[in-house]
Amino acid sequence: MTFNGYGIWAIYRFEMARALRTVWQSIVTPVITTALYFVVFGSAIGGRMTEIDGVPYGAFIVPGLIMLSLFTQSIFNASFGIYFPKFTGTIYEILSAPVSPLEIVAAYVGAAATKSALLGLIILATATLFVPLHILHPVWMLAFLVLISVTFSLFGFIIGIWADGFEQLQMIPMLVVTPLTFLGGSFYSIDMLPPVWRTVTLFNPVVYLISGFRWAFFGTSDVGVVISMTATLGFFFTCLAVVGWMFKTGYRLKS
Repeated sequence: MTFNGYGIWAIYRFEMARALRTVWQSIVTPVITTALYFVVFGSAIGGRMTEIDGVPYGAFIVPGLIMLSLFTQSIFNASFGIYFPKFTGTIYEILSAPVSPLEIVAAYVGAAATKSALLGLIILATATLFVPLHILHPVWMLAFLVLISVTFSLFGFIIGIWADGFEQLQMIPMLVVTPLTFLGGSFYSIDMLPPVWRTVTLFNPVVYLISGFRWAFFGTSDVGVVISMTATLGFFFTCLAVVGWMFKTGYRLKS
């Protein structure tokens, strides 16, 4: 089958248009939530914890806040994007169209990652209204932002195929991803933990994603940036392999 750029663009454009129809939920709500985090954490905790690793606390939490929104929005956008055609039955039209599985994934995941990355940049711009920021490695920051957006959009795509109902769409993001993000050093350095808990925390995969992203901002991290990038790429290829298996076997796509 030849490359169907028009098919990819049609699905991508439809998914992007859906974000414009739900601007309040897609953009405004996450930005307001981020602002509230700055008010609560920046004022209440920042007054008692002035710096971490030489970085003002208000600035230190910015990468964690961006990642928190990036994780949840990437999963939500991609999972709902592929689940809704399953729910309405239009998934069979997509599967029978002259569009390959790779092109379907590229369209849905690309749209979800685009929306999440743009949201991350909007939150970054919002953060500058509260704290002064200087990004030490802007190219690496964008690389981590895009890679993590794509990776968690793939993860959300998997959840969307796996889910049998709207409750399951929310279960993993709310009960797994969000707690791991809070416990993954979003608002603190894991070096502040006792040795035993620091060791336990290193088994949390989110630590490596947030740590690498924070390094791009301040040049400081809980784990090495090479390890962070390796962990992120490992999760990306794992999700890609799972998606490939789902299309190959027709898992919850053709039944």
